[in-house]
Amino acid sequence: MPPRFQQTRFQQRITQSGNLLEAWAQNPWRRLSLLLIVLLGGFVIGGSVGSITGALSLFDPLGALVCVLAIELAARLRGRLLAQPLKLRLQVLDMARMGLLYGLLLDGFKLL
Repeated sequence: MPPRFQQTRFQQRITQSGNLLEAWAQNPWRRLSLLLIVLLGGFVIGGSVGSITGALSLFDPLGALVCVLAIELAARLRGRLLAQPLKLRLQVLDMARMGLLYGLLLDGFKLL
């Protein structure tokens, strides 16, 4: 099936970037460091969402809802990534999900 859109150089580079990242992460230490960075980045984002919405006197449940929606969208996207041969994308998505959830839960426990 031919592509629906024109294949620009930018679109080709974006497509190739996943393959280049997969080739770069063949080394187990690089893969582990990338996954750890993604996990900690998700944790920081999850923790900061609750803190920022609380500091700005916005709706804390709305911030939590945005995080839960992001986690649910990532869980639905996970099913599509299971069929692909590149497992790095799946691992990165799982680490981001776990970090976001852990950061949100830890921020919630701080309020108790």
